[in-house]
Amino acid sequence: MTEAPIWHEMAGQEEAVAQVALAVKKRDEGVFHSWLITGPPGSGRSNLALAFATALQCPDQGCGKCHSCTLAKAGTHPDIAVLSTDKVQIAVAEIRELVKSAAFGSAMGKFKILIIEDADRMHATASNVLLKTLEEPPANTIWILCAPSEVDMLPTIRSRVRRVGLKVPSVDEVARLLIERDGVEPKLARQAAAEAQSHVGMARRLATSPEARARRRETLVAAIKIVDVSDAIIASEKWLDLARKDATALAKERDEEEKEQLLHSMGLTAADTVPPALRSELKALDDAQKRRASRSLRDALDRIFVDLLALYRDVLSLQLGGGVELVNEDLANELIDLAKNSTSPATIAKLDAIEEARLRISRNVKDATVLDALAASLRRG
Repeated sequence: MTEAPIWHEMAGQEEAVAQVALAVKKRDEGVFHSWLITGPPGSGRSNLALAFATALQCPDQGCGKCHSCTLAKAGTHPDIAVLSTDKVQIAVAEIRELVKSAAFGSAMGKFKILIIEDADRMHATASNVLLKTLEEPPANTIWILCAPSEVDMLPTIRSRVRRVGLKVPSVDEVARLLIERDGVEPKLARQAAAEAQSHVGMARRLATSPEARARRRETLVAAIKIVDVSDAIIASEKWLDLARKDATALAKERDEEEKEQLLHSMGLTAADTVPPALRSELKALDDAQKRRASRSLRDALDRIFVDLLALYRDVLSLQLGGGVELVNEDLANELIDLAKNSTSPATIAKLDAIEEARLRISRNVKDATVLDALAASLRRG
């Protein structure tokens, strides 16, 4: 069962995949109505949730190619609703709307599946609204919640879900996936996996996009060059420009791939005229892509912060003589220079400043303001 194509991108998550794949295999006997998928950032919580939902809807338990699977991957499956947010909290109105949609039942298949990404962001009142429907779930309705850890959820919700735990896959596991699935050359695959810190999606992007690798390197070099206030201003402007370019490029890649897959599932090409009866599915995809675009810049900024954290962790490792493999091996000379001309307490302060910047962005502080303050705090010394 775990060999179904839908699970192939879940590198290093054999135990979690086996757990949900078994539920898919036994779906005719009934599926538990609520699940909680937990794991650290980059472990693939949302990916597993969508793969689980897709496999439950697929006639072949996750073939990845049928009409149902294609709609699910494109985000337009009528029986799979995904709630994601770029806000600090998920509002009670959003949960009420999701609960209301669950009451209408399924349109194509047996199940109505509702996924809440970042369920830990639910307002307390929103959690209580969800709790009520978990206590009295409509028939054939399945809820899949995603959160960093179990303790991020109310105890009353934790008591009503089946738990699935993820771990961060190893660099070797991610590299192996890139080699086998994407045909990436082994050395590049391992470099991309290390630089992405085992985040499968980002590793694939770094391995297959020279532009993405170049933007990542520019991000780090800009930080390394910060000596005075003038350098800090230059770095801040550079980071914001790179984030915008990265967000635009990633959105374009995703949008084109999703549209191509949806058209293929309809038996059409980009040059064909879409029949009126199928235009609603294309419109649904377009609407979903527009909603996602509003989150793209924030995601791109967060990737910059994650890359900067890796940079200064490398510096700290050199200062403490940890002897561990550097994430940014291609910048080893620059890292050694930074380590020699600074102290470990100063590097720790820089790491704290980056984490603070991530927090401020998540609270909707103006992008330029956050980046200016961060760049100033990363000056040498």
